[in-house]
Amino acid sequence: MPRGPQGQKRPADVIGNAVRVMRIATGEETEEVREPGKEYARKGGIKGGVARAKTLSAERRKQIAQQAARKRWEKT
Repeated sequence: MPRGPQGQKRPADVIGNAVRVMRIATGEETEEVREPGKEYARKGGIKGGVARAKTLSAERRKQIAQQAARKRWEKT
């Protein structure tokens, strides 16, 4: 079954989708709304950070950390 932009299940055909919209409008069914990508964004960021750290050399990681520290101190 196809999924919408927020991960909700949707019927594959037009008539099935129209019936679902009618049921939501009449209150027979409720539409679950989630914040887009909030739960998945964190998981992807953690995985990506680990993968990136493995590919960078120790010297390059040190340079990135120093640059980040400088930027943080500039704000105060």
